[in-house]
Amino acid sequence: MRLILFQPDIPQNTGTLLRLAACFGLPVDLIEPCGFVFGGPHMRRAGMDYLDQVDLTRHMSWTAYQALPHAGRLIVLSTKGETLLTDAQFMPEDRLLLGRESAGVPPDVAEAAECRVRIPLRPNARSLNVAIAGAIAVSEALRQTDGFLQLGCS
Repeated sequence: MRLILFQPDIPQNTGTLLRLAACFGLPVDLIEPCGFVFGGPHMRRAGMDYLDQVDLTRHMSWTAYQALPHAGRLIVLSTKGETLLTDAQFMPEDRLLLGRESAGVPPDVAEAAECRVRIPLRPNARSLNVAIAGAIAVSEALRQTDGFLQLGCS
């Protein structure tokens, strides 16, 4: 399983998601451009001392990312997703893509996904913080695929 960050806007959220990935042993693909200076103090503070433990690959653009071979399905987490997280069936090789905090993902990125997943929220709630949404989705995906057992803890 991989986590993909699409053009993140907020360094604190990026640092938090990188820390999440480090703790769960998930590789991360970061698709540029970022809306901040990558590695700046806000991102480092949120990621703490976990940032050097992340298997991180940076891609200069969505086009550059797409040009590479990839294993597994691309799953986009989106407030416009057709599949509820509670109905999604994850596989160990899935690639979970989180969009920009300010705009999500553009239509061409959403259309490239094999599945668009939405976290169920109350009708008047617009969206979750992207780092929280990522943690919820990653946790469910790892639970379904026995990914927590792979961590070597009991």
